[in-house]
Amino acid sequence: MRREGFNGRVRIAVTATADGGGLLRPLADDGSPAGPPRRVADLGAAVAERERADRPRWVWASTAVLYPRLLAAGVRVGRCHDVELVERLLLGHAGRHGEPSSARAAWARLRGEPVPAAPLDDAFERHRGEQPSLFEEAPDAAEELDRLIAVHADQLRRLAGAGRLPLLAAAESAGALVAAEMTRDGLPWRADVHDALLTELLGPRPAPGLRPRRLQELADRISAAFGTRRPVNPDSPGQLLKAFAAAGVPVPSTRAHVLRRVDHPAVPLLLEYKELARLHAAHGWAWLDAWVRDGRFRPEYAVGGVASGRWATRGGGALQIPRVLRRAVVADPGWTLVVADAAQLEPRVLAALAGDRAFAAAAAQGDLYAALAEAFGGRPEEARDKAKIALLSAMYGGGGAEATRLLGVLRRRFPQALEYVEAAARDGEAGRVVRSRLGRTCPPPSAAWRELTADEGERAGSALRSRGRFTRNFVVQASAADWALVLLALLRGRLRTLPGRPHLVFFQHDEVIVHTPRDVAERVAAEIRAAGARAGRMVFGETPVVFPMQTAIVDCYADAK
Repeated sequence: MRREGFNGRVRIAVTATADGGGLLRPLADDGSPAGPPRRVADLGAAVAERERADRPRWVWASTAVLYPRLLAAGVRVGRCHDVELVERLLLGHAGRHGEPSSARAAWARLRGEPVPAAPLDDAFERHRGEQPSLFEEAPDAAEELDRLIAVHADQLRRLAGAGRLPLLAAAESAGALVAAEMTRDGLPWRADVHDALLTELLGPRPAPGLRPRRLQELADRISAAFGTRRPVNPDSPGQLLKAFAAAGVPVPSTRAHVLRRVDHPAVPLLLEYKELARLHAAHGWAWLDAWVRDGRFRPEYAVGGVASGRWATRGGGALQIPRVLRRAVVADPGWTLVVADAAQLEPRVLAALAGDRAFAAAAAQGDLYAALAEAFGGRPEEARDKAKIALLSAMYGGGGAEATRLLGVLRRRFPQALEYVEAAARDGEAGRVVRSRLGRTCPPPSAAWRELTADEGERAGSALRSRGRFTRNFVVQASAADWALVLLALLRGRLRTLPGRPHLVFFQHDEVIVHTPRDVAERVAAEIRAAGARAGRMVFGETPVVFPMQTAIVDCYADAK
C-alpha cells in the first residue's frame, strides 16, 4: 500500500549560516531536542544525506528563506514544518489576525517580550539573494537554532488543542515546498510565441513611451467617433466622461459593464481598446522582458496570501494568465503538459460541508448542476442554468428577483445546505468569526466596523450585509482552499514516485499543471485523479460527494480547454 500522509515521525530542526553551512538537531515527537546539534560545513549535502536516510520532517523558520538555497544546491525534501506559516494559522485561529508571524515575532511572544513589527511586505521580505537573520540581535547559529526549537515545540502544543488545524498546518507547509519548487522549475514559456501573439494583436513592438500601432489606431478612431476638435485620450476616464456628456449620452463611469449598455459608435472601439490596453500593460513586452528567462516563467508565490487561504503572487500575474497567452505555454520536446481542474469545486464543497443527504447525492454525480436541474423544472439546459444561478447566489449572496426565487427552490429541496451558508452569514453579521473545514479562521471585524454597526441606519445595514456575504462565502471558499492544499501535498508526493521527474509547474485555486515526460503522462493523469479523491476523504471524511479532476494531456496549455 502507498505510504501517504503528512505526519512523518522523524523531525529535524535546521538553520543556515552565511558560509553555506548550518546546524541540524533531531527532535522528539513533542518538539524537544532528541540529540545534540550537529554543525555542518555544507548544508545542502547534509540535508540530502538525512533526507535519503530518514525522510524527516524538516523544521525551519521559513520555507521561502531556506528552501530556495537547498533547491539551488540540487536538494529537494519531502516534508517540512514552516514555522512562519504555521504561526500565522495559529494566530488567526486565536482571533489575532495581522500580528507578525515571523519566527522572531513568535519567539518574542513566547518570552513575553515586545513583538517586532512586521515588515511592510512580510510575505516577500525574502527573495533578495542574501540570507537574513531571523532575529533583530543577529544571534549566532546555535542560539538561533535553540529559539527555533522552542517556538516549534510551542506550536505543537497549540496545534494539539486546535481540532483539525494540524492537518492544515502540514498541508500549508507542503504548499510552501510546492511554491518554491514551481518558482525554481518555472512554467514552460515560449517567448517567441508570446512576441508573435503581441505583434498579431497590437502591431510591432513600439518605441518606449508610445502606444502600439493597433492601440493608436483605435485611439484615433475613438476621437473621430466623438467628433471633438481635440483628441480624446481613451486612457483618461475624465476625458471620456466629458466626451460622452458632450455627445448627449452621459454615463456614470467608463467601466466596461456600464459602456456595454450605451448606444454610441465609440463604445465598441473603447471596449476593444480597453481589452488590448490591459493585455499590453499587464502581459506585454515589458512583462516578457521582466518575467521570462531561459524558456521559463518563474513567478513568486505567496502561500495563503489571501484570507481564505488562496494563493497570491508578487508581480507577474501568474494567477491571471490571459486565455490568449496560454498559447505561449508549450511543453519541452519529449515532454507534455497534464492540465487538470476540479469540476464545480465550491458547490461540491458546500455539499460535503452541509451534510444535506439529497444535496450530497446530487454531488455524487459528474455534473452537479445537471443533477440538481430536476428541482427547477423546464428544459434541461435552462434548468441546469437555474441550478447554477441558485447555487452561486447561495454561496456568494446577493442576486436579483430571479436569483431570490431560485434560492427559494433550493431552500425547499435542500434546506440543510442553505442553512449552512446562512448560519455563516448570520455569524458574520453578528461580528463573529467562522472557520474552514480544517480550521482556517476569517479575520474578525475591525473596530471601525463595530463602531459603524453599533447604530442603526442604511450604512450600518450595508456593512452588516457585506460582512454576512463575506463569511457566507468564506466557509465554502476557505474549505475549498483546504481541499486544494491537501491535493497539492498528496500529488507532489505521488509525482516523486514516478520516473522522469514529472513536476508541478502551475497552481491556481482549483487547477494544476504538471510538466511531464510524455511516456508517463497517463500515469500522471491517474495520480491527479487519485489525489483529488483522496484529498476529499482526508478533508471531509466519508461522503458520497465526489471531487472529479478533469484532465487533459496537451502540448500547449491553450489546447486544454
